[in-house]
Amino acid sequence: MGEAIEDQQVPPSPIPGQGRIERPPTKVGWHIASVYRCGLLDAEPVNRAIDAAFRMLDEQDFNRRSHFVEDRFENVYLDLSHMPALIPVMDQAIACASLILERPSEALRFGFWFNAMAPGQSTSLHTHEEDDELLSVVYYVTAARDSGDLLLYDGPATVRIRPEAGTFLFFPPDLPHAVETNRSQEPRLSIGINIGPR
Repeated sequence: MGEAIEDQQVPPSPIPGQGRIERPPTKVGWHIASVYRCGLLDAEPVNRAIDAAFRMLDEQDFNRRSHFVEDRFENVYLDLSHMPALIPVMDQAIACASLILERPSEALRFGFWFNAMAPGQSTSLHTHEEDDELLSVVYYVTAARDSGDLLLYDGPATVRIRPEAGTFLFFPPDLPHAVETNRSQEPRLSIGINIGPR
């Protein structure tokens, strides 16, 4: 594993309609890539609402599916209008990305998808460098113990990050990553987000 670099705090800044960032992005440096963590204020009720709304969705609610691996689509897409509970998550993702990238939030756009992993499922090795992404993000809605660590393949190092509900991880789109098998008895729900220039 690569040598850890001292965490660097990015100062909090106001978020329209959200107050201040509870946990500003924290830079965690490994071998090559910069990876940041950020939190969501009042994540528990937001996550409950997202999880409940996701469980109510039918197949026709998704407008696209991709990455069919081991009998499941790893990514399922829907319009934000189908799930208003996601708005605080997307607002926070843009606010944190704005601090990390040092760009105004108005200059950034996002695309998102869900990754629902049932017990026994994993997510294959991939990157997010298809378009003009500046940052890739994962937000954890539900993540039981042993539900699958995120693996980042950073040069010669493999970095393992245990998912934590209510937490965002930001990383370079070209950083190869995968998710270990969900060995818990609970579904693991995360939201993938790509942030690019507007």
